[in-house]
Amino acid sequence: MQPTYPGLTSRSAVVDPRLVQDPSILWCDGIAISAAGVGVGHTVDVHILLVEDDESIAVSLIDGLREAGYTVTHVETGSAALEAPTTDAVLLDLGLPDMDGRDVCRVLRSRGNVPIIMLTARGDEFDRVLGLELGADDYVTKPFSFRELVARLRAVARRSTPGAASVAEPSGAQVVGPLEIDRRTRRVRLDGVEVMLTAKEFDLVAYLAVDPGAVCTRTDILENVWDVNWFGPTKTVDAHVAAIRKKLGNPQWIAAVRGVGFRLEQPV
Repeated sequence: MQPTYPGLTSRSAVVDPRLVQDPSILWCDGIAISAAGVGVGHTVDVHILLVEDDESIAVSLIDGLREAGYTVTHVETGSAALEAPTTDAVLLDLGLPDMDGRDVCRVLRSRGNVPIIMLTARGDEFDRVLGLELGADDYVTKPFSFRELVARLRAVARRSTPGAASVAEPSGAQVVGPLEIDRRTRRVRLDGVEVMLTAKEFDLVAYLAVDPGAVCTRTDILENVWDVNWFGPTKTVDAHVAAIRKKLGNPQWIAAVRGVGFRLEQPV
């Protein structure tokens, strides 16, 4: 008989053998859920649009998000997502029944800067990078822990809030060779042409540009660009770096230092 735990909203919550090392994580209807919850609720209402066609996953997420203090609107199709009222953030499943979730992401991004987190079972780097290039701010790969999802929601919401502090100290425009980084307007130009970056991509470029040529460790990047209490994998940094390199047209703009991290420098 599988053990059950109090405080979980799903009757079928059981321990997943893959996550048995962490007693605070449970497997629930295809999602790893934290038995202890997320710990801290919200002091202001945050409205989430959940686009997910799998009912069991949707129910678990809705219950968990509401317990964490979020308001949730749930739709099952891409067309319904495009017709839904504007929310504070979007959780977008890529495998929708009526259209590709990446097309939904592209349309939502063309309408505004609402934070978008992709929910995907596609583990290939190509799919993750493509989603980021289409305008997603972050992604989680199924199965994922609920507290990881909430940590990412908090991070993207915090950095999309007007007046939020920049991860970098310099103000105004900074020039690194032909690359111009304007933190006041949150714009990046290369040879005078604007490079369209997502909010998270801009934060990463701005952080690396604080000290061009200096190596920033993955841990420092995650703590300063994502969240000091980050629960997700460090590979999310690699996916964002790959997307930025492609947009800048030269991978040498962000150099990887094996086993350490990344540095921003002008290509030779």
